[in-house]
Amino acid sequence: MKETVPKENLLEYSSRYLRKVFTGFSSLIQGMDITIKYFLNPKTVITQQYPENRDTLKMFERFRGPLSMPHDENNENACTACGICEKACPNGSISVLSTKDLSGRKVLGKYVYRISQCAFCGLCVEACPFGAIAMTRDFELTVYDRNELTWVLNKPQNTSDTTQGEC
Repeated sequence: MKETVPKENLLEYSSRYLRKVFTGFSSLIQGMDITIKYFLNPKTVITQQYPENRDTLKMFERFRGPLSMPHDENNENACTACGICEKACPNGSISVLSTKDLSGRKVLGKYVYRISQCAFCGLCVEACPFGAIAMTRDFELTVYDRNELTWVLNKPQNTSDTTQGEC
């Protein structure tokens, strides 16, 4: 047996139509109210005009950019090549290649950071007991060559490029 759908009468249809028109008009007034407030008081606008403000743009405190390895005034870093950061990284974006110095002590050879694999989670920074690595606030990371996304972080800072380099 086939059920028949009751037809909507003209009064219900008109009521629903007028309710949608009123809701749409109310939404338009709310949007125009925000636009007029921003137009009259432009200091309250939080939208950044990028790239026009590139020189003055500061990233927020919570922003996580790529890793860096701070060096002191003697171009030495605090990394001991313990590998804890490498183990903490869920994506395998860090490779700590250790060597031995003349006394046979384990030292850092290369600290390879693959930014293309990094999720910017910060687990490596939290895991480092020596504070040897930190997250920067850099955000313009676009390159044409994928190989440029592999950095050696333990390069001395007096070179022209301190944090980025070829692997």
